Amino acid sequence: MPSSPTSRNASLFVLVAATLALAACGKDSGSDASPPAPPPPQVTVVTLEPRPVTLTRELPGRVNPYLIAEVRPQVNGLVKQRLFTEGGEVEAGQALYQLDDATYKAEHASAKAALARAKASLESARLTARRTAGLAKIDAVSKQQNEDAIAALRLAEADVAAAEAAVQAAEVTLGRARITAPISGRIGKSSVTAGALVTANQAQPLATIQQLDPIYVDLTQSSSELLQLRREVEAGLATVARDVPVTILLEDGTPYAHPGKLTFADVTVDPATGSFLLRVEVPNPEKLLLPGMFVRAVVSNAQRPNALLVPQQGIARDPRGNTTAMVVDKEGKVELRPVVVNRTIGAFWLVDQGLVAGDRVVVEGLQKIAPGVQVEATEAPPDREPGPAPDQQAPEPANGQPKAEPGAR
Repeated sequence: MPSSPTSRNASLFVLVAATLALAACGKDSGSDASPPAPPPPQVTVVTLEPRPVTLTRELPGRVNPYLIAEVRPQVNGLVKQRLFTEGGEVEAGQALYQLDDATYKAEHASAKAALARAKASLESARLTARRTAGLAKIDAVSKQQNEDAIAALRLAEADVAAAEAAVQAAEVTLGRARITAPISGRIGKSSVTAGALVTANQAQPLATIQQLDPIYVDLTQSSSELLQLRREVEAGLATVARDVPVTILLEDGTPYAHPGKLTFADVTVDPATGSFLLRVEVPNPEKLLLPGMFVRAVVSNAQRPNALLVPQQGIARDPRGNTTAMVVDKEGKVELRPVVVNRTIGAFWLVDQGLVAGDRVVVEGLQKIAPGVQVEATEAPPDREPGPAPDQQAPEPANGQPKAEPGAR
């Protein structure tokens, strides 16, 4: 039997009501559920530990010879022969030039002849004085004659001494006609050739000899840096480094094979530059360092037994130049900590104030955090240095402080 229109309308109404009821229930249940909270950001931290470091300073310098001697003639004459190879090695006492010595040989021969005459006169005076003394004993001659004979003997002895001195002077002059090297070293080019006339003590040297092994490197250091170092030593922050080798860097930046040692520090500050001189003695067996060459030297001037080093990417600098670090506290929250840095040490900053041993400094993930944020910290591996964060660059030193090298961990 077919259903009536009334029953069909009632069934449709019940179906629509049920659908609306289910939709309403779905809205009510959805409004009660909240979205899950995001996980805390992950960061990488470095736990600070005190370690000994040797503070170093890279200083500019010039190479200077260990010894230098300018060869000049001490007598007049024509250059007869040059006896060395320009640019070669010479030994002390080696003949360098031979001057025309004919005149000096003649003077030497004349002095020797005068000496022979004086010796002959001395022998005659000695015999006369002997005879006169014998006759005076028997009163055969007067006392005056005996005294005159003794005086003549003394005069003859003085003449011999003067003649011997003249011979020695002539030998010295003759020897100076052969010019020798005063020191051992490398000799430069000759300023004269055979046939040139040279004069005693002339202004222009004939050649220059320089001893190059060992060799000196003269450095200049600012007096303000010396004052700062002394303040750190007086405050007990550092100790003076002694007998630490000096590393020489060549003009192209490569380290020199042989370390040097600091031998001299000047006590006078140059008023024009505000710096003072440091002298380093360096072995130079290969003659690689040459006088006048520009080099740089890494000088160790102090040591810190308990230094705190922070990777450079963990230190930020604001537009005013103030430095800060993000530190994770014991509760896992980020704290903005103002710090005072001293200088760079390789990829690290040496921290003077603001941080203590045990602080956990954020070095990676800085772009994801802010002060007061809860984070999940992961310790950086001890066998590597964390790289710079993508949104950060390592800050530059605020006042051009010298570099240093970390000590053994």
